[in-house]
Amino acid sequence: MKIVQLVQGSPEWVEYRLKMRNASESAAVLGVSPWCTPYQLWLLKTGRAVTKTTQAMQHGTDMEPAARTAYEAQTGNIMQPLVVQDGLYSASLDGITLDEDLILEIKCPVRGANSKLWEALEAGKVPEHYLIQVQHQLMVSAATKAHLWVFAGVRGRLHVVDRDQALMESIRAAWETFQSFRDTDTPPPLSEADTVQRDDPGWQTAAQAFADAKRSADQADASLVTARDALVKLAVHPREQGAGVTVTRYWKAGNVDYRRVPALSGVDLSSYRGKGREEVRVTTTQ
Repeated sequence: MKIVQLVQGSPEWVEYRLKMRNASESAAVLGVSPWCTPYQLWLLKTGRAVTKTTQAMQHGTDMEPAARTAYEAQTGNIMQPLVVQDGLYSASLDGITLDEDLILEIKCPVRGANSKLWEALEAGKVPEHYLIQVQHQLMVSAATKAHLWVFAGVRGRLHVVDRDQALMESIRAAWETFQSFRDTDTPPPLSEADTVQRDDPGWQTAAQAFADAKRSADQADASLVTARDALVKLAVHPREQGAGVTVTRYWKAGNVDYRRVPALSGVDLSSYRGKGREEVRVTTTQ
């Protein structure tokens, strides 16, 4: 195990991680991450996308020092955050003991004790994607066991994770497969959760034409709303007409909220639906 002198969260640490096979990414290369597909990770690793910090990620970062302190108070273990490396594999540890036999992984879910993770640990189970992350950390650090500490603000729940050599071999095999996509600059197979990134000339031309037309249409819609509001303010009678424009006032019955109909409570309405159809939605991201 090699110790890497980097501060977790620093720009240098972020740049370092782009080149490495990181513990938090192993679930993605194995195709079981709930947040990142192999294709999405490939986009990040090849510089085609950037990592965005979510509210949950920031919450975890903010709560980590307090969570570590609570863990140390409960267990008596003193844990040092550390970035470690073994060849191409890296792990940013939330803590490791001085004799390097025990590592710590901290999770601070936003919902605390009401989170699915807390409930899973109460049942004695670790979600697969977290188990893969911890096994990767054990693999890189060579520690004998890990403590998964889930912190809910005032209390925590501890789960012991032992080394799983078979899972470690699966992690290494998955990374080797993923590396072939990086080496050939070829995207991994796509899943339904993926959004394909296009930069070819044909797409760019059509996309620019749509964006320009959408912008013009939005401006026209805004002008239309302004002109309509001016007419409505001028109209007093239920029906008024002039200069080729008619303003009509009428009552329209509200829609029925079928969820509030007592007789339909618990009734499966799927058999009453019309035939399904594919729809296409085109939006702009700028």
